[in-house]
Amino acid sequence: MRNLQITASFTDPESPVVSSYLQEVARTSLITADEETTLARKIRAGDEAALQKLVTSNLRFVVSVAKKYQRQGLPLSDLIAEGNTGLIKAATLFDETKGFRFISFAVWWIRQTIMAAIAEQTRLVRLPMNRISLLTKMKSCAAALEQRLERVPETSELAGFMQARESKLNDLIGTSGRTVSFDIQVGSNEDYRLIDQLWDEEHLADQDLRQQALKASIKQLLDQLTQREKMVIERCYGLNGEMQLTPEDIANQLSISTARVRQLKRSSIRKLEAIVEGRRGLFFN
Repeated sequence: MRNLQITASFTDPESPVVSSYLQEVARTSLITADEETTLARKIRAGDEAALQKLVTSNLRFVVSVAKKYQRQGLPLSDLIAEGNTGLIKAATLFDETKGFRFISFAVWWIRQTIMAAIAEQTRLVRLPMNRISLLTKMKSCAAALEQRLERVPETSELAGFMQARESKLNDLIGTSGRTVSFDIQVGSNEDYRLIDQLWDEEHLADQDLRQQALKASIKQLLDQLTQREKMVIERCYGLNGEMQLTPEDIANQLSISTARVRQLKRSSIRKLEAIVEGRRGLFFN
């Protein structure tokens, strides 16, 4: 287990509690194999102090395991808490007579409790443990392969790297999507939720009705103009499906001068303003 280390990269910079905890567990002393054997015997005899010492001396390894499951829906603090639960369970079941170190036995329990928490707390549709394990491995391999290729790897490349079937990875990707609560907080404002950013069908229907009413009002207004005035306004502002054109292009289309186009535009706008002013209740209610 010499490759397990606690580094600054594990610390969430937004969580001073986690940072303080990591610094504290990094200062705890490791124990020897002989000490583990002695503690295990005392634990079986009901010695709570021995249980506390065995667990405390291995807390740093929980952090090393927990950090591998980050960005799967639970913050690092929760992953560590779940891993510590698995560590305590392992400490009560450890049999020193089997001839292996405690952490080699405990790491399975740590992983199981973390994966169970991810399955139960981050998804409405629970994934089996083996899928969560494979998903974690896939993300780790994808990151390693991206570093090597200097680009996001294709699924076929990732399958070859993992020595797995591409169809299996595609199936895993397709079923590993997450659900998000409409009540989840967005940004730093505690009163602003995701649902506040979404439009429901009723809102969209209201917007569609408003758009239709606006188009009808514009058509009603333009119908008060002469045919040439209407054509100029429609082309100047891109109304009623017409492309927005420059005065020069409009002049070429209507076979009149550019000055005449500008004159018609000004007179048409004044006429429309007078109509709207006289019928404000119709256009601004």
